[in-house]
Amino acid sequence: MAEHETVPDGYVAVADAETLREEGRTVTAAEGTPVAVFFHEGEFRAVNNRCPHMGFPLSEGSVEEGVLTCHWHHARFELSYGDTFDPWADDVESYPLEVVDGTVYIDPNPPREEPPAAHWAQRLEDGLEQSLRLVLAKAAVGLFDAGVSPVEPFETAVVFGTKYREGGWSSGLTILTALLNRMDDLTKQDRQRALYQGLVQVASDCADQPPKFDQAAFEATNVPVERLESWFRENVEVRDADGAERVLRTAVASDCTPEQLTEMLTAAATDHRYLDTGHRFDHLNKATEALDHMGWDHPETADVLASLVRGLASAERSEELSSWRQPYDLAARSADSFDRLSEMVAAGEEKEWTEPDDFTDRLHSDDPEAMYETLDEAVRSGATVEELARAVAFGAGKRVAQFSVANEFSDWNTVHHTFTFANAVHRAAQRAPSTELYRGVYDAATNVYLDRFLNMPPAPEPAIDETAALDEEIQGLRHCFEMEGELNAAGAHAANFLDAGGDPARLKAELSNALLQEDTGFHTFQALEAGLRQFDLREDPAERRVLATAVARYLAAHYPTRREREQTFSIASRLHRGERIHEGGDEAAADD
Repeated sequence: MAEHETVPDGYVAVADAETLREEGRTVTAAEGTPVAVFFHEGEFRAVNNRCPHMGFPLSEGSVEEGVLTCHWHHARFELSYGDTFDPWADDVESYPLEVVDGTVYIDPNPPREEPPAAHWAQRLEDGLEQSLRLVLAKAAVGLFDAGVSPVEPFETAVVFGTKYREGGWSSGLTILTALLNRMDDLTKQDRQRALYQGLVQVASDCADQPPKFDQAAFEATNVPVERLESWFRENVEVRDADGAERVLRTAVASDCTPEQLTEMLTAAATDHRYLDTGHRFDHLNKATEALDHMGWDHPETADVLASLVRGLASAERSEELSSWRQPYDLAARSADSFDRLSEMVAAGEEKEWTEPDDFTDRLHSDDPEAMYETLDEAVRSGATVEELARAVAFGAGKRVAQFSVANEFSDWNTVHHTFTFANAVHRAAQRAPSTELYRGVYDAATNVYLDRFLNMPPAPEPAIDETAALDEEIQGLRHCFEMEGELNAAGAHAANFLDAGGDPARLKAELSNALLQEDTGFHTFQALEAGLRQFDLREDPAERRVLATAVARYLAAHYPTRREREQTFSIASRLHRGERIHEGGDEAAADD
């Protein structure tokens, strides 16, 4: 490198050139930035001394044939520009150098090729493509710090998840959407955690999966929506996913409204009973909620909705199960009500339904006929599909609150499935209230009946305590989440916090924070989101109390976990703040 006569503006001295030639490397600080300066193969090179992977000093690494290798995790970098050989590590910052009068100078603030938002957006894509947890955590933290709306990385992940998973919409995208729905409940750091948790789930879902190859829309775009719906339902009925996808894409291309598209999907999803223990309807609901965030005019709307089709066409249909046929033919009794739906809806026109005080008790009846007659009576009395779905969703939530620990642990899934399905049906009823959707409400109620044995004996309702100390209740709730088997105590702490006038926003933030620090499974994410959504819809303190109890008990039953994902997030957060992870020992795993 030839010496210059003058020091360029902005450059700072970092080393004596002759000394550096002899020693090969040095470490200095340039305007607060740690810089490693090397003399290698006759050239001076300067890079940020913090390895971009986990912050280890690169000055302690080795240089050979123009490659700088970090000695902690062996990340490798092309020395002149800092480009990495290992995508999990990221590129290291490099700095322009000049030698003036025997002194090496660097520009510590060179112009960057891309702003931070663009850099982290690219790293987000890298993390999704290779399912790199630490990269996704860094991207989540970096994007928030750059002022990027969480909707932007959400869109990136939804497009990725629907394109690179042949099986279509699954748990990862459901979790991501559920967490975005609850962003307003969260602190800034928990919003970063939520985005990271959702991104990890999407990447995991797509890892090692074949991509989805799309079917094309029909050339005809003037087909009446009624016929498109008929075609779509018929293709799902005969399990022809390709045909159904072409029809659905045609509906999108024909500018069908969000309500029409939702109605088409929900009709097919309720032509048969309780598909795949409710997962298919919940996926449908989350896909439409994703489009609420992205915009229904998004270029990838057809891809998002098409990702649902394979699941709808291949789903298990509950009328094929013995539990729906014996000892009482629930499928046949449901069909009897469905045959009379139009008649019952017509009878209820011009009427306003008031939910009876004993509606939930009747829904929880041991007599299936009493349960069905309660629903029929509600429809005849003018209950809209939204009103009835809302009432049934509460009945399903109460099953979770009263779940008996005398059952096997896996039975939590059963009451959970019913509740999240009922919540999804209610959300769909708000969006597109069709007569056919009453069938989903009946399916939810039927499962509330089938879950009756899981409340035998019912878990005790927490005693009311209006004098509870709010901070003590929160501390008690946190303690329950640190211990196994403290679910009843957790429910009591949540209920008593509300009894004593605690701020619901504080309770929701606390429950969410606990969830986001665990290696939470799919169902637990669903339980929190559905429970808090139904909680927000209620004004009755008694109903809110039940739902808060349900959420707290469900979470406590599934905690604590190993918290591996939280450790990764903590590392990413500390690195972003410039902390020295390699000097922290066990503190690297601590919550920041």
